[in-house]
Amino acid sequence: MTTWITVCDTCKGEDWDANTHDRPHGEDMAELVEHHAQGRNVKTRRVSCLMGCTHGCNVAIQAEGKLAYTLGRFSPDAESAAAIVDYAELHADSDTGQVPYRQWPQGVKGHFVTRHPPLPRSGD
Repeated sequence: MTTWITVCDTCKGEDWDANTHDRPHGEDMAELVEHHAQGRNVKTRRVSCLMGCTHGCNVAIQAEGKLAYTLGRFSPDAESAAAIVDYAELHADSDTGQVPYRQWPQGVKGHFVTRHPPLPRSGD
């Protein structure tokens, strides 16, 4: 089962200004996450808007049949991207998607916004 990191590529942090930024923070974050995910046990994709604008930069960690999470309030930097990918790989290794807190990378602590139960299986 594949764990996906979905990155909002339109997110803008509080310091975003058209005069000083040539693109949204989300594009920077997406590139960093994609780079850190290369060769790892997760896949990435970009979407335009996860509707968490007050929490940008936002990502969703999802896999079929597992708990899903939305994380936000990241700076678009290499340390944050690495922590997101590390957490997503732990999610991938988990049977349920739940990762014990003691295993969370420091860089994702304080960034969880929502948790979603798995969708019911077809026919349920």
